[in-house]
Amino acid sequence: MAAVEADELHRVFPRRKGEPVEALGGVSLSVPRGEVHGLLGPNGAGKTTLCKILATVLLPTSGTARVCGHDVVADTARVRRLTGIVFGGEKGLYQRLTPRQNLTYWAALYRLPRQEAARRTERLLRMTGLEERADDPVETFSRGMKQRLHLARGLLADPQLVILDEPTTGMDPVGARAFRDLIGQLKEEGRTVLITTHDMSEAEAVCDRVSLISDGRLIATEDPRTIGGWITRYEWIEAEGVPGGLLESLARMPGVIAVSAVREGVTRIESEGVAREVLRLLVDAGVTRVRSAPPSLEDVYLHVIGDRGMAVR
Repeated sequence: MAAVEADELHRVFPRRKGEPVEALGGVSLSVPRGEVHGLLGPNGAGKTTLCKILATVLLPTSGTARVCGHDVVADTARVRRLTGIVFGGEKGLYQRLTPRQNLTYWAALYRLPRQEAARRTERLLRMTGLEERADDPVETFSRGMKQRLHLARGLLADPQLVILDEPTTGMDPVGARAFRDLIGQLKEEGRTVLITTHDMSEAEAVCDRVSLISDGRLIATEDPRTIGGWITRYEWIEAEGVPGGLLESLARMPGVIAVSAVREGVTRIESEGVAREVLRLLVDAGVTRVRSAPPSLEDVYLHVIGDRGMAVR
């Protein structure tokens, strides 16, 4: 049985004025138990909406979703017991309380017996590295420490599915690395982890598979190294003062996806696998002001994936 099964999920947000907004447009996804699965996409792609439906925070407009075989609409209470969700940020933590007090309070809301609540609290404080600061006010904590406390809170009910929504946003590199180690621990415990991110390096570091989401639609599900390969083959080159004749030649060159004006006198050449040849032609033509850069994820969606018509898996 899969940990997550979504079938043609749609979510539309009505507006008082104007057209409704479609946040999810028919997403179908299956995540096996014990997998760390990434939802990769830019802000507004629909990642958080999907997570909220799986966590029973939002209802789907149509379609179905199941967590460990339980329907998120028909069996909401059971799904909530199986799911821990970590949205992060400042909300959800009581800043003047200590980590131990925060976790004790949340355990009471979960109606855990007092001894079991104390046992889980101490275990989670050790697991997240907060044991030595367990009695300090949360308002004195760094962003990374607060995020670890969010994770501890999300694990209090011993969930089978852990949903992490942009867990390392705003963290320094050391804190982000420690948090990724915690994700590895969750996998070792046999939990399924669904993590949203717009950071490809983060997805490559922790995920077994990654699903690309854009404009509320699932584009592809692949090994993160495969997606990393798509990105490294695709590159921008921006150059100043490119002769008009050369621009026409570049536009017809195999492997060049687009040639466009960025601003007056500056041209962007978008290519896949032929960046070296493009640079050589520019230099041979006497162009000296050139810079190259990897694409954004949106560029990969639009050009590398979209043009290839890759099937959703």
